Amino acid sequence: MLTALWLVLFASLVLWLAYQRASLAKATVALGVLLVYYTLFGEGAAWWKATLWVLYVPHVLLNIRPLRRALISRRFMLVFRRMLPPMSTTEREALEAGTVWWDGELFTGGPDWQKLLSAKAPALTAEEQAFIDGPCETLCRMIDDFDITHRRADLPPEVWDFIKKKGFWAMIIPKQYGGLGFSAYAHSTVVVKIASRSSTVASTVVVPNSLGPAELLLHYGTEEQKQHFLPRLARGEEIPCFGLTGPRVGSDAGALPDTGIVCRGTLQGRETIGIRLNFSKRYITLAPIATLIGLAFRLYDPDRLMGGETTDYGITVALVPRETPGITIGRRHFPLNGPFQNGPIHGKDVFVPLDAIIGGPKMAGQGWRMLVEQLSVGRCISLPSIATGGAKGAVYSSGAYTRIRRQFNMPVGRFEGVEAVIARMAARTYIMDAARSVTTGAIDGGEKPAVPAGILKYHVTEFGRMIANDAMDVQGGKGIMLGPRNYIGRGYQMVPVSITVEGANILTRSLIIFGQGAVRCHPFVLKEMNAAQDPDRARGLRDFDEALFGHVRYTISNAVRSFIGALTLSRIVTAPMAGPTKRYFEHINRFSASFAFATDVAMLSLGGYLKKKENLSARLGDVLSA
Repeated sequence: MLTALWLVLFASLVLWLAYQRASLAKATVALGVLLVYYTLFGEGAAWWKATLWVLYVPHVLLNIRPLRRALISRRFMLVFRRMLPPMSTTEREALEAGTVWWDGELFTGGPDWQKLLSAKAPALTAEEQAFIDGPCETLCRMIDDFDITHRRADLPPEVWDFIKKKGFWAMIIPKQYGGLGFSAYAHSTVVVKIASRSSTVASTVVVPNSLGPAELLLHYGTEEQKQHFLPRLARGEEIPCFGLTGPRVGSDAGALPDTGIVCRGTLQGRETIGIRLNFSKRYITLAPIATLIGLAFRLYDPDRLMGGETTDYGITVALVPRETPGITIGRRHFPLNGPFQNGPIHGKDVFVPLDAIIGGPKMAGQGWRMLVEQLSVGRCISLPSIATGGAKGAVYSSGAYTRIRRQFNMPVGRFEGVEAVIARMAARTYIMDAARSVTTGAIDGGEKPAVPAGILKYHVTEFGRMIANDAMDVQGGKGIMLGPRNYIGRGYQMVPVSITVEGANILTRSLIIFGQGAVRCHPFVLKEMNAAQDPDRARGLRDFDEALFGHVRYTISNAVRSFIGALTLSRIVTAPMAGPTKRYFEHINRFSASFAFATDVAMLSLGGYLKKKENLSARLGDVLSA
């Protein structure tokens, strides 16, 4: 009986140490003390006690780091290197883009809730609120979506002028350059309001404020470039577009066929060193009316005219005026009856100076890093805001319609089936608005949340599709028959646009959310990868050893936390606050431990092959997102 009690005591201590994530040294001391006490006062044969001490000795030896590195970590590092999936430069830059925000806590198995709860709630300044109540409200009243989508296939001239003059294209440009200098939250809120009225107008407003010339100039441009272009963009004198997507490779930067060759040429009557561009782009929003083209291409310097030894600089981004000889704008595309300006751009032997590179010649080859760093911000704002605005418009109009429309002498909104759909629409819209608000608040706090950007892009646009379908179900013929009084039909037709752009949703769910999150947000995996590839072998082994044993400690702890959380229905988990939300906090803590443990098991068992297991990656991404 006493032996059983001792076994329970030992097991309880091991579980408690694992649950508390005790360090190896602390665990060794605690187990050693208990083992000494058992040896002196516990029952059991001498051979049994000796066996326990033999099993305990390796635990002690693991604390001797040079010995541990030589016998264990070195061998694990060799295996780990073979498990690493092949990674291109563009993949690595995409992986390392942005920052790890609170999403990283979910991979720990014990989220630090204060990190989230202490974040300042997003709020509009008086100036931002005045803009929404004033120019933004006026713009919405000017919009006749049927006229735009059915009669003109374009915005009327007065709407174009209003957008330019009131600074709708200058929200992200600082005031020192003539812009509005709005916060990310204000920028998003403006787009939400416009999108509730017209997806076409919202798309027109979004592009100059999203990933494009203005944002790239702000973060990477030379001061001369900023002083010249930003005020002109803010005033609407320059209309920007950005060309990345190509006819055969889409947005796959690694296969970009567009080239720029450094060579000598004539510019304004003088011979100079510049870049000869040849490119073909399509699906470029604002291209048919653009005056300033941001262009991604692969830069080569075969004659080393830039002064270095490099001949293939890689992806580079430049600004090219539309009137530059050799540029042609093709026939307009027609995106699903939401006729925002969109079309192809072609360039043949287009010669531009080296100063056309955003940031100047020193930024040659840095284009993909520039794009993916800023995409983590743009993804949180543009498409989630358009989808949220469309959802709000659909819920608002559907709620009103079901009060007015009567069937069997009662409003259809009182039918339980309709009530359930309206409630579902409202709940999803609330989630969408909360998600885009808290994430834009994080951006205003200095973060560039890369993984949440992918989560928002995928799930908010998917929720928007579900809500659009529900709105059509509720309103039936009212939504189907297009005409001047149809307020949801065009929005319904535009849903696939958000699903498709800035990373197709299938790609985002299958590869990006978990694929990026599992490496970037995990507390140890990226450290292990960097250590294993460190050219300094001694330093790499030291860092790998530290990360490896930290990883093992977390994996064991998460397994125990998951098991105990399930056994106790999360009742012993600490919640950051009491009240009606307490149980949600408790459950999320438990689910975080289970998710972190499942992630480690998947990566350990599949290694680099996990990259190809898209269905598993998608399901784990769903868990992370939820």
